[in-house]
Amino acid sequence: QVQLAESGGGLVQAGGSQRLSCAASGPTFSRLTVGWFRQAPGKEREFVAATTWRGGGTYYSDSVKGRFTISRDNAKNTVFLQMNSLKPEDTAVYYCAGRFTSAISTREYEYAYWGQGTQVTVSS
Repeated sequence: QVQLAESGGGLVQAGGSQRLSCAASGPTFSRLTVGWFRQAPGKEREFVAATTWRGGGTYYSDSVKGRFTISRDNAKNTVFLQMNSLKPEDTAVYYCAGRFTSAISTREYEYAYWGQGTQVTVSS
């Protein structure tokens, strides 16, 4: 069983930066492909970024490409989402999710493990 827990959310001004962390329990973390999703008020949850279990493969949604960076430290069982040049439209609850395959997916139903989410609010 894998458990994921996000941290690092909070209030930030537009143009600022914030780093989210996703800490995982369990000895098989290094085999997890991990994705970040977000859900804004009144909207469906959407894919943000993902990294393969070795960290060599990454993928971003068009809305965050060039501003967000996903990385992982398998020794610490943690995946990070560095968010720069934040915009008010980035305001959402951010979730990390995991799946035991080597392929990245942008579909939330293909991820079996989810954290509880962390709120990110970007003020204008």
